[in-house]
Amino acid sequence: MKHDEELHTLTAAYVLDALGPGEQEAFSRHLARCAPCSGDVAEFSATAGRLAAAVALVPPPQLKADVLARIETVRQLPPRVGVRRAAGLLDRLPRKAGAFVVAASLVGAALFGGAALHESGQADRARQEARQTEARSQELRAVVTAPDARTVHGRTSGGAAATVITSAARDRAVFLADRLPAAGEGRTYQLWLADRGTMRPAGFLAGDGAAVLDGGLGTATAVGLTLEPAGGSPQPTTSPLVLLALPARA
Repeated sequence: MKHDEELHTLTAAYVLDALGPGEQEAFSRHLARCAPCSGDVAEFSATAGRLAAAVALVPPPQLKADVLARIETVRQLPPRVGVRRAAGLLDRLPRKAGAFVVAASLVGAALFGGAALHESGQADRARQEARQTEARSQELRAVVTAPDARTVHGRTSGGAAATVITSAARDRAVFLADRLPAAGEGRTYQLWLADRGTMRPAGFLAGDGAAVLDGGLGTATAVGLTLEPAGGSPQPTTSPLVLLALPARA
């Protein structure tokens, strides 16, 4: 039986339904009497939903028209005996893969199917997007499902929800934004790590969604978000829209 100290680390895996039967039962009993874990479960549930939306891909606008135009010219293939069902795909996912990874996998599968109806250039772009989405999902998953994952929530000066998930063991962080307005023409959202009195560039955020911060956490104490000229800046040129203090690391 796991001690309470160990059970505290299972909140993310519990939300993603990635615990074994014994762990699930033990954590459920623990959850009933642990207020901090109840709060973490609620926060991770909201975060998992945001991650699912963050990795989803919007089908190309012309996909529906192409399908309808060509469907009558595509010869139907006979059924394949012994083809694995979709559940087989889910069974092959890593143990702690969350809802956002499932969403990315299904979207990627749909894109590959639809690409057969496009010209070779469009198919190549679709495959590239699917590969990028899978790589992005793996990075996100590694941080979010880390045993030591910690979450901090806040709001930007404009009211958008902001979340930072960190893993000291992996030395990485993920930033999520919800209801963040468009940056506007010639502008971009830039991420920063506050580190020993300086702001270290840590990548960009297209808008609503998630991004893995560039580089390791090192001695950083906070994550910031600013609105910068397109292409970014070596140092912030505007006041942070949000500055979230990172949890203390052991």
